[in-house]
Amino acid sequence: MNDRNRTQRISLVTCSYQQGCYIEATIQSVLKQAYPELEYIIMDGGSTDATTEILARYQGSLSRVVSQRDEGQTDALIKGFAQSSGEIMGWLCSDDLLLPGALETVDRYFREHPDVMAVYGDALWIDADGKPVRPKREMGFSRFVFLYDHNYIPQPSMFWRRSLYEQVGGLDTRFDLAMDSDLWERFSRVTRIEHLPRYLSCMRYYPEQKTRSRRGEGELEDRAIRLRSPAHQRLQWLYPVCRALARGWRITRKAVSGGYGARVPSEYVEWLEHRGTEQRMDA
Repeated sequence: MNDRNRTQRISLVTCSYQQGCYIEATIQSVLKQAYPELEYIIMDGGSTDATTEILARYQGSLSRVVSQRDEGQTDALIKGFAQSSGEIMGWLCSDDLLLPGALETVDRYFREHPDVMAVYGDALWIDADGKPVRPKREMGFSRFVFLYDHNYIPQPSMFWRRSLYEQVGGLDTRFDLAMDSDLWERFSRVTRIEHLPRYLSCMRYYPEQKTRSRRGEGELEDRAIRLRSPAHQRLQWLYPVCRALARGWRITRKAVSGGYGARVPSEYVEWLEHRGTEQRMDA
């Protein structure tokens, strides 16, 4: 069979700790994709809340469930990916969601673009109750903007080929918050990261969210990633100018692509409302 006609195995890892209030919705959003070649691995850090009961309920539908103490999110992701076998890889945090059809869309994109090694889609911000806040419709990838402005890639909407992950050495445990920025930066050294203008995931935004509650630490890790770049080191004396140019370029590109005027598509508003109704009925 021609590889372009063959459904590829996608390995998705979710790591969790004390996220019993969200993880069932996350799991359901993945399983309801009904993707035939899904390898879904849950790495739980030894939760003592409702997570244990929820994982037991879905264990028969999951490829692997590991519940044990770990050294944090990055460590858990590394261990999860080490147990995976899919040609395409990605991770979904235990409070985020995949939108309907996301995995099929990713599979089709990689089959139609055999030379692409990594691609990201757009995302929707949702609140703690799963209600839409605003869309995160992005511009195409620019390494210059990535290094001098910020990491604007929506992490749960990013997927890559296993060969690329292995080529760059995988995730780095030195990063606890910006592990995604670190990985994308190393991806971008060896390949072109592409953008698929489709909504693939939902990212929760609430005060207790890890990246929000520890924003200062995350900024320090992001800075360390920028400082190690050879391009940044060569242009360090021009950093304020480069940053201003990167920010201006990002604003212009995002405006042209309709990012600032985007609205949450009605079909996803309905999907989120339906999910919320189901959860209230189950409760």
